[in-house]
Amino acid sequence: MLPLRSVLARALTSRTLALQVCSSFATGPRQNDGMFYEFRTYSLKPSKMNEFLENFKKNVHLRTAHSELVGYWSVEFGGRINKVFHIWKYENFAHRTAVRKALAKDKEWQEQFLIPNLALIDKQENEITYLVPWCKLEKPPKEVHVLWWNESADSRAAGRHQSHEDPRVVAAVRESVNYLVSQQNMLLIPASFSPLK
Repeated sequence: MLPLRSVLARALTSRTLALQVCSSFATGPRQNDGMFYEFRTYSLKPSKMNEFLENFKKNVHLRTAHSELVGYWSVEFGGRINKVFHIWKYENFAHRTAVRKALAKDKEWQEQFLIPNLALIDKQENEITYLVPWCKLEKPPKEVHVLWWNESADSRAAGRHQSHEDPRVVAAVRESVNYLVSQQNMLLIPASFSPLK
């Protein structure tokens, strides 16, 4: 299960499509760290979800030739459904700019994935994020996992209930809540081609 936000702003080709685009960029000292992750969310037309996922699965190699895919999930519940959420890793903003330019020139990516799928997307969002200093991104030993890993939605609920009884957790939340601007939780199901499961 991942608490998160997401997805992208991009130039469109000859097709005219009224996409609602949102983006927010990280501010503060973490920008000096260079490496960041771009969270992207596409809200899809409900009848086109499977078509979109199959097309991405078939063409994922074209996109990952340009930058590293950390994970790709579909939203099971939490907010609006019929969404896909994915995370891309960049060494710095210059790296991201170079990737976006390369994708704009990649005719195979444009023709096989981008152009056929533009009509399937209702909305796109993106957000730039940094790892917190005490965290590292790695694959857990179990096959099925996400950023905040739980066996199931029921085990997550049980864990949250247990943590609410722990005075250390309650104290830590009270201490850090002043820094919280917003929070959103979604249950995400990994795509078969997602590096993180």
